[in-house]
Amino acid sequence: MKRFDCLKIAAEEIGDALVISTVGGAAAEWNSIRPGDGNLRCRTLGLVSSIAMGLALALPNRSVVGLDGDGALLMNACGLPTLAWQNPPNLTLLVFDNGIYEASGLRRTATSAGADLMAMAKAAGVKNASWATSLDDFRRLLQEAKSRRALSMIGVKSEAGVDYFKTWQQLPSFEYNEVENLYRFMRHIEKLEGRRMVPLPGPKH
Repeated sequence: MKRFDCLKIAAEEIGDALVISTVGGAAAEWNSIRPGDGNLRCRTLGLVSSIAMGLALALPNRSVVGLDGDGALLMNACGLPTLAWQNPPNLTLLVFDNGIYEASGLRRTATSAGADLMAMAKAAGVKNASWATSLDDFRRLLQEAKSRRALSMIGVKSEAGVDYFKTWQQLPSFEYNEVENLYRFMRHIEKLEGRRMVPLPGPKH
């Protein structure tokens, strides 16, 4: 399956959910499909699941979606037991497994040799962890995740290779850097929550 097609379905299904995306093609594609201040790009490879978990725990009344990759999730596989332990019901993680480190040289990941990320998640205690077998199945799993209000992980075996790599590199560039992205994301949450969360600089009045 093509990740871009899955992300278009996700944009239709997740509404105004806060989205944490990993680096590389997933972030670029998501930004082209659903740009906005409700998206945060995670520049540290592997921390999407942890940041998304923390956000979901801090904002239990908000839907949170993480867009992760196989290479990134493998770098933080030790976070899976904590994720299952904390078990935020408002979090859905979408894991796109193309078998390569897409943003850093297209080298193979362990999933290309048989590592099963959904099986790893289940073994860690994540009860709702499933592979999508088609685009229709992906939509169904997303809808089920939204209706059940329980921690969910949906895995997708997505296309890879040099040609696909070049395709997402041609997408529009981000309009601002990581620091501005973070502050715009936090201000967006403040508007949703109706309260100040990041103090303004300068003396108090």
